[in-house]
Amino acid sequence: MNDPTQPARRSARPFQVAAGLAALSLLAGACGAEEKQARAKPPEDVVVDESGLAEAGAPVRGGRIVYGVEAETSGGFCLPEARLAASGILIRNTIYDSLTALNDDAEAKPFLAKSIEPDDEYKTWTIGLRDGVKFHDGTTLDATVVKNNLDAYLGRRPPRAPTLFPISLGNIDTVTVEDDRTVVVTTKLPWVSLPVYLTQVGIMGQSQLDDPDSCDSKMVGTGPFKLASWVPDQELLTQRNPDYWQIAPDGQPYPYADAIAFRPITDAQQRINALEAGEINAMASSAPNDLYGSLTDLKDDGKINLLISDDHAEVSFIMLNNSKAPFDDEKMRRAFAMGIDREAYNELLNGGVSTIADQPFPEGDIGYVDDPGYPGRDPEAATKLVQEYIAEGGDPSFTLNVSSEPLVLARGEVLQNQLSKIGVAVKLHSVDQATLINEAIAGSFQAVIWRGHPGGDPDAQYIWWHGQGNPTNFARIEDPDLDALLEAGRLEADPAKRREIYEDVSRRFGEKVYNIWLTYYEWGVALSSEVHGVLSAPLPDDGGDAFKGLFGGHPTLGMWITSG
Repeated sequence: MNDPTQPARRSARPFQVAAGLAALSLLAGACGAEEKQARAKPPEDVVVDESGLAEAGAPVRGGRIVYGVEAETSGGFCLPEARLAASGILIRNTIYDSLTALNDDAEAKPFLAKSIEPDDEYKTWTIGLRDGVKFHDGTTLDATVVKNNLDAYLGRRPPRAPTLFPISLGNIDTVTVEDDRTVVVTTKLPWVSLPVYLTQVGIMGQSQLDDPDSCDSKMVGTGPFKLASWVPDQELLTQRNPDYWQIAPDGQPYPYADAIAFRPITDAQQRINALEAGEINAMASSAPNDLYGSLTDLKDDGKINLLISDDHAEVSFIMLNNSKAPFDDEKMRRAFAMGIDREAYNELLNGGVSTIADQPFPEGDIGYVDDPGYPGRDPEAATKLVQEYIAEGGDPSFTLNVSSEPLVLARGEVLQNQLSKIGVAVKLHSVDQATLINEAIAGSFQAVIWRGHPGGDPDAQYIWWHGQGNPTNFARIEDPDLDALLEAGRLEADPAKRREIYEDVSRRFGEKVYNIWLTYYEWGVALSSEVHGVLSAPLPDDGGDAFKGLFGGHPTLGMWITSG
């Protein structure tokens, strides 16, 4: 049997490149869209159990999983400073643990923390740590290293110099060590959902935390797998952590697999081809035509296992820079919303299977309302607004930033075509994913195709929408009324009152049209027929089943493979 920690040889079989996808999406017309819709329509209940799991029997140990991911994490994994997209979050979840984790009800439960308790005002949080947890370098998790991590995320511990976390965690006032197993966090203002924010704070070992030169690449966590090797743009290899603190049902520590190798394959069709060819045996996708088209076909043919979830879904949208022309003018934001045909967009690009979005929150989550007041399609009214803007001396043309992935470029071309019909010229600016994120952070865009704002606790969106010069407010929204709602929601502990507040947030977005909502995203994980267990490991201490919102990766400790 091959050593599972050694890089596997790549198959010589060439990938079939999805050339011409963007042009095809525009030229196929309604006939092609209807054909794909009829073929790919999902069931009424999109959330499905992982196929093949019920018949697989008890998990077995050993073997190697090769996971095809959509992008390389070029900035590395010095977590306070890292800017992680979906692929990076998946790897972070594999190597690192957080103090809290979300369960299937989107509740933040203790994870590395044994307990986390607020005072009556939700301003003082006492965090008790688990005993016996070791980092991958053999050092012990204690209150001091947790405090040092939190201080690093807050920008209060050199040499770490984070840019985003001091904003998202900026309501934290002090972090103190009460004793070896207890950390106390105080906040400047009451913060009901602090445990939700801590789910995104991976805890690094002190050796990585203080590394001045290679913090981004010498990863030291407490997670189920530890770093074995990393060749950027080729493979990041992890191997089983034999001293992991969570115990599986067979009485031994998780994880089950001996190794997971993550290989960046930027093109979605290439990932599917690689899965079918056996070059990888796991991948994630958020493309509806893949999930309900080729991947469902492979599942139905018994060639792969598939899990699809729309729980707490992300929204796909055009993020507008509200501080730059033409979108600093509400009439142009409204013209954009009324000028595009989201139904046709969905047919062309998603086979008609996705749910049209008119607000940031998905149905069933706090903040969702039946009618948020978002403008519907009205090309005549949109054209009139554009003409008014031009008469006032404005230039309605703009540049739309898109990632270089063919499907995303196709989305840009469909929108470009639709907006030309109301008199708006759109130039496409195509870049890799890392550059796209950096340009959004810098504000060097007019509009960008984006996805985000997943469901769960709506206070998680505070950092993206609160204004007053907030640098993580990439859309540059400056709205005192919206700020007041977000501040009230953060302070409110009563569930009914919180719901009312965030419903008003949805209505405010509908009224002011700060973003152009498109569709909600389902996520799916496709596995070769011998791989199982994406969400099979529950949270410790009866914390509930694993979170089913797949937009932020998923746990890997419960995955297993029947053959090495």
